[in-house]
Amino acid sequence: QVQLVESGGDSVQDGGSLRLACKVSGFTAAERNIAWYHQASGKQCEKVADISSDGVTYVGYYWKGRFTISRDNAENTVYLQMDNLKSEDAGMYYCTAVRGKPIMVALSPDCPFSGMDYWGKGTRVTFST
Repeated sequence: QVQLVESGGDSVQDGGSLRLACKVSGFTAAERNIAWYHQASGKQCEKVADISSDGVTYVGYYWKGRFTISRDNAENTVYLQMDNLKSEDAGMYYCTAVRGKPIMVALSPDCPFSGMDYWGKGTRVTFST
């Protein structure tokens, strides 16, 4: 059974860190391009970062220097390390996978959107004061 299961979302304070995990089952993570998307409440869904099947990574401009995407082939898991978190980073984080084409959608009215092979159900990041 194919599944993408996100975990690691939690309540944090400004400047805090979290590591999100996207555990892949039913296929090999390294065979697909995988991305993390963020959707804040009432906002559009935006691509944060992606990692290609070849291991090439991309992090969006707003998150560059704060977030890092990586893949552990032994664990069949893609991670999103988030440092120096800001209140604007609150929301749902989804991972998604597609085979054979780059993940070009930077912004979408909603997540999930069509054209991807698989989506997880998301993990939530909130901020505490």
